[in-house]
Amino acid sequence: MEYFRPIAMTDPARPADALTLAGGWCWFDRVEVLSRAAPARIIAASEVPAPVLHRLTSARPAFAGLALDRPRLMGILNVTPDSFSDGGRFLAAEPAVEQARAMAAGAEIIDIGGESTRPGAAEVPVAEEIARTAPVIRALRAGGLAAPISIDTRKAPVAEAALEAGASIVNDVSAFDFDPSLGALVAGTGAPVILMHAQGVPATMQDDPRYGDVLLDVYDALATRLARAEALGIDRARIMLDPGIGFGKTQAHNLTLLRGLSLFHGLGCPVLLGTSRKRFIGSIGGAPVAQDRAPGSIATALQGVAQGVQLVRVHDVAETRQALRLWQAMNTDHLESDQ
Repeated sequence: MEYFRPIAMTDPARPADALTLAGGWCWFDRVEVLSRAAPARIIAASEVPAPVLHRLTSARPAFAGLALDRPRLMGILNVTPDSFSDGGRFLAAEPAVEQARAMAAGAEIIDIGGESTRPGAAEVPVAEEIARTAPVIRALRAGGLAAPISIDTRKAPVAEAALEAGASIVNDVSAFDFDPSLGALVAGTGAPVILMHAQGVPATMQDDPRYGDVLLDVYDALATRLARAEALGIDRARIMLDPGIGFGKTQAHNLTLLRGLSLFHGLGCPVLLGTSRKRFIGSIGGAPVAQDRAPGSIATALQGVAQGVQLVRVHDVAETRQALRLWQAMNTDHLESDQ
């Protein structure tokens, strides 16, 4: 089997025959052909099989009402006592609501989670996870927050309570592996969903992660999960995919995925990148404390945007928005402030 990774570009000297990547801000005229059985090679975009080329070039439909012709930010709100980066800071409803409102000034989506999925984290009981998340979502809607809210959960009852409280997106780090009934819930409600790749569960995922070829293995796994979601009746237009940086991956695995992110556009869905404050950023960047990893997190976010990733999940919203505005001013035809 061959895999086709578009070599994403933003240079203003765009060849006349270049193609637009996923209807966004990047273009490509060459593709890297990858295989488990042969060395990689470069071909012209015109040589790519028509069905693959269609998936690579088709504009992605709006996701939760957001056009994906430009990069978008998702702000992370952990209402947990033990998240690796900000555990306990926003566990109470009042500071959580204040933080969400502050993030909404720079992020188009607010992602709220009541269960830490850091390496080694234990499972949280359903009732407790609901008690942490649903009241915050309800308070935000009552206070007039109009931005899409995502519920970061692996569990159908938690997602159901969140959607009833006013959430509009389900973000499942297990891609329906942990709780198969979550797929049926998403299919029945019509909610957009983010399906992430993970090897193992948080409690054990970093014990000894192994892959034959991490880039191709993750691609295949996401293709399988995408097909399963579609079989449940979830339209591809409602699905976003996440390669799951740091979830059952070593530092080397993470870097390989970051270098090859444009491959995932071949699945025909928008792509989310979540690297914010993760351990490998601290290891490479010399920042052992998670809160000190904003510069490295921004570097990885811009790496994703340069490969056409449509949504970046971040803790440091204002800082990332500033960096993104400058990146867009230098690399695209419009300024972020004009949007």
